[in-house]
Amino acid sequence: MLQPILQIRQTPAVIGFDTEPGNYSISQPKAEVNVTTTPEKLTVESTSPELTIDQSRAWEAYNGGKMLDMNRRIYSGIQQLYLQAIARKVEQGNRMAQFFRPGNTIAEVYGMDTKPNSFPEIRGPASYDNVDIHIETRAPQINFRAAKVDIQVERRNPEIEYTRGKLNIYMKQYASIQFIPSELNIQL
Repeated sequence: MLQPILQIRQTPAVIGFDTEPGNYSISQPKAEVNVTTTPEKLTVESTSPELTIDQSRAWEAYNGGKMLDMNRRIYSGIQQLYLQAIARKVEQGNRMAQFFRPGNTIAEVYGMDTKPNSFPEIRGPASYDNVDIHIETRAPQINFRAAKVDIQVERRNPEIEYTRGKLNIYMKQYASIQFIPSELNIQL
């Protein structure tokens, strides 16, 4: 007698996955840079030298100079000449008082006095150093202001975008069990 056979067919379950990866998009705008420069400044102030020439003593030696100075020299010179004349007259009087000595006669005392009375010198003394030259110089005034650079930077944050990926899970094949009986010939 034949044994009946039972077939069992099994189909496994198959799960399908469809995926797309996520994407990052990163961009960063350029920073904005502002540069402001103040230029340097140099100022130089200079004064021209001062030349002073004083030739008043040269003019005094040449023509007497100013009237006031000339009158002062005449006045002081006349005083000196007057004192010298008095001294000469006193000397002559002293010699005349000793008329009995040889050489003290009236002719010798007064006859030898032939020098004219001079007028005082109205001019100043002559010299190679009568002109005074004076030069006054001043150092220049120098002002310097250094240059300044001002840098302003405005930074921009990065822009990050993320696009999510896809994940699709599905049943590609379902599990199944199939029982197949064998054919039975049953004769009755």
